[in-house]
Amino acid sequence: MALNLFDAHCHLQDPRILSNASKLISTALSSGVTHFVVNGVSEKDWHLVKEMSVDYSSVLPCFGVHPWYVEERSPAWFNTLKELLETTPSASVGEIGLDKGSRGKQIDFTSQVEVFQQQLQLAKELKKPASVHCVRAFGDLLQIMKDLGPFPEGVILHSYLGSAEMVPEFANLGAYFSFSGYLKHMKQQKAKIMLKAIPSERILLESDAPDALPNSELGSLFLVDGDLSLPQELHTQGGNSASDDGSAPGDQTHGARDASKSPKDMLNHPANIHMVLDHVASSLELTKEEVAELSYRNAVRLFSYEGSKISSK
Repeated sequence: MALNLFDAHCHLQDPRILSNASKLISTALSSGVTHFVVNGVSEKDWHLVKEMSVDYSSVLPCFGVHPWYVEERSPAWFNTLKELLETTPSASVGEIGLDKGSRGKQIDFTSQVEVFQQQLQLAKELKKPASVHCVRAFGDLLQIMKDLGPFPEGVILHSYLGSAEMVPEFANLGAYFSFSGYLKHMKQQKAKIMLKAIPSERILLESDAPDALPNSELGSLFLVDGDLSLPQELHTQGGNSASDDGSAPGDQTHGARDASKSPKDMLNHPANIHMVLDHVASSLELTKEEVAELSYRNAVRLFSYEGSKISSK
């Protein structure tokens, strides 16, 4: 029997995978993923997220301006966002945040802060959770959350790679800590210490598809059809390591596939959240079943706000 998993953050509207969304969702559902929290990143893709949430009962929509796209916002962006959230009761806020990394450094940080604060305050006013991107700006994020918080409806620190030391203060303000394939890039001992510092009722899992591909052998991964980064022989095989019923790709044998590492620009399939589950469970020294159950229960609680698709469950 498949474990139930809840993908707390992904981007199935991303142009790199949008044409494959139906198959990706179907395969992930078959593998045990019951819901996908699909985050918009700018005004340009909010309509795609909304359409996807209408077409798929498993998709929970989020609307927000990601820090990378702050300078592309229109003069009416905030009013548009507020109206969209108010007329889409199933939606929450995201992806929003702060970024001082290599790409974020190219965006004026004062503008990032201003746009982030407006959206975080809006989420609080509307009693909705917010999904937050934070790269090398955890001190700034904590101060803003202290100034505007607490957040009883929750703030999701997506793809969390921050320190164990900051966990208690974030958790006290209402933060949840969501983990993606990027966790496998953190030193194992540091990841263990950080994960064990997080209250079990605050842990979430995510795919962040089509990004955050877990660092694994090709043969253990679900592949995205048409991914041009894959070796040519996989294109001729249809490019999908998973069977149509969502069974584990590791059960299938293709010598060339099993022996090769995933290409650098390879797209991530939402069903690869199973690899995240494996890694988190191993680091916490818990069973996969225990981590699947607790993270699923946490996500259902977090996303059971008024108007949500799962509020009655």
